[in-house]
Amino acid sequence: MSLRVLAAMSGGVDSAVAAARIAEAGHDVTGVHLALSANPQSYRTGARGCCTVEDSRDARRAADVIGIPFYVWDMAERFHRDVVEDFVSEYAAGRTPNPCLRCNEKIKFEAVLDRALALGFDAVATGHHARVTDGVLSRSPDAGKDQSYVLGVLTREQLGHAIFPLGDSTKAQVREEAARRGLMVADKPDSHDICFIADGDTRGFLADRLGTAPGPIVDESGEVVGGHEGAYGFTVGQRKGLRIDRPAPDGRPRYVLSIEPVSNTVTIGPRSSLAVSEIVAERPVWNGPTGEPREPLTCTVQLRAHGEVYGCRARLSGGEVHIALDTPATGVAAGQAAVLYLGDTVIGSATIASAS
Repeated sequence: MSLRVLAAMSGGVDSAVAAARIAEAGHDVTGVHLALSANPQSYRTGARGCCTVEDSRDARRAADVIGIPFYVWDMAERFHRDVVEDFVSEYAAGRTPNPCLRCNEKIKFEAVLDRALALGFDAVATGHHARVTDGVLSRSPDAGKDQSYVLGVLTREQLGHAIFPLGDSTKAQVREEAARRGLMVADKPDSHDICFIADGDTRGFLADRLGTAPGPIVDESGEVVGGHEGAYGFTVGQRKGLRIDRPAPDGRPRYVLSIEPVSNTVTIGPRSSLAVSEIVAERPVWNGPTGEPREPLTCTVQLRAHGEVYGCRARLSGGEVHIALDTPATGVAAGQAAVLYLGDTVIGSATIASAS
């Protein structure tokens, strides 16, 4: 059955090949590039980021080669509100957000999907490395490129209108296919870092918006060992850039253990103190084949993009997900997503509120 498909084209090799495959399969495909900044020069340029002026041009050229209509949609205001402002407010609250995850949730599979359905499209196709079958999300066979984690926040309804044409392909296969198809982006490097921070200086970006807020850096006993210009400039698990006045008594590195925005205090300590075994997460999304669990689950959890996977037991209580890890994890920060899996299948996700 032929579908009307809106292909989101970022300007990279993945989305170009995804659009080409959908068109070749006989679907009625229209390409769209998302303009995410009112001032595109304020975002990354070249191959270091995504959603730039260069990317828009690359997406248009790819659409021409494929032979599909192409449009640019202005999503700058929505992106600024739902991704950039969210990013700043989360750091101000002592949490560590994932802006790419938020962009997938709020822009690509909320704003764009809503508009696509209103315009009569049946589905949205993207170049994500993940699989979706009957509205159920699972991992890509290319473990190094798997993006099911950053898609784990999507609802079953959203996944039901999503197509990931690269789901069974490795990155190497995608690049080879792009070259065969004559797509100029075949060798284009992958995007990295945060697209809306032009120079890659996250701390400076936050300081420009949140101002200077001097406060103490303390050890686990509460002794002041240094100072900072804003607690928002730190993340749990951070080792570099602490600027403490004196080394630890044992000479070993110290890490950020916690960030307290109310008192503007950053606590540091040894790596061993980063270990956590219990996680409480809020705002769960149950997008697996069986929906919301009625009994505790024995499953696995991933706590960051391309991060380690942990065996766990998860139970839902009072709208929160309580996750007991089989082995301790380190660097777990509030604001990150905890994505639950049964094998390779995503069964749900939630936002980490606390860990101990």
